[in-house]
Amino acid sequence: MTYPGRTTVAQSALLVMDVQSVVLSRYPDPDYLPRLREAIDAARAAGVPVIYVVVGFRPDFAEVSARNKMFGGMKARAGSMPAGDPGPGIHPDVAPAPGDIVVTKRRVSGFAGSDLDMVLRAGEIDHLVLTGVATSGVVLSTLRQAADLDFTLTVLADGCLDGDPEVQRVLTEKVFPMQAAVTTITTWVQEL
Repeated sequence: MTYPGRTTVAQSALLVMDVQSVVLSRYPDPDYLPRLREAIDAARAAGVPVIYVVVGFRPDFAEVSARNKMFGGMKARAGSMPAGDPGPGIHPDVAPAPGDIVVTKRRVSGFAGSDLDMVLRAGEIDHLVLTGVATSGVVLSTLRQAADLDFTLTVLADGCLDGDPEVQRVLTEKVFPMQAAVTTITTWVQEL
């Protein structure tokens, strides 16, 4: 796949974000994981690194403030998000393969409280292909931060999932195109 100013796909990475079973259970869509699997398989076949970004916390949720509206109640609801190593929580249909990287974040953005930026810079990756759940959560937050960090961005619209179809439409058709190329998994795979 070539992009303006690009010579190889080695500068790209596919980010697969928040595909933990506990997250996916809130967004039932039987077609989502097979679509996402197609993108993951194609990336691996083309030599594009696959990086999983998962949300996780220490066993005592020490990094979760009660003031945080999204995560603040987690201590009281222990078990709603597994603490400790979140890697095993990735849905088995899209599980990491040997050589894939798993990055743990502490907030909504893939960069928040994680070593994602360090991993990307060390791998000389400057183009991110974004997928994940939810479009209005991790995808939006990661896209905004990645754009501010000067990454080139592509969003696989059908590789993202949100509980509100109108929010999905507005983000992928109106908001994301201001900072990213937006395409489908099929089109992206054909261009690899």
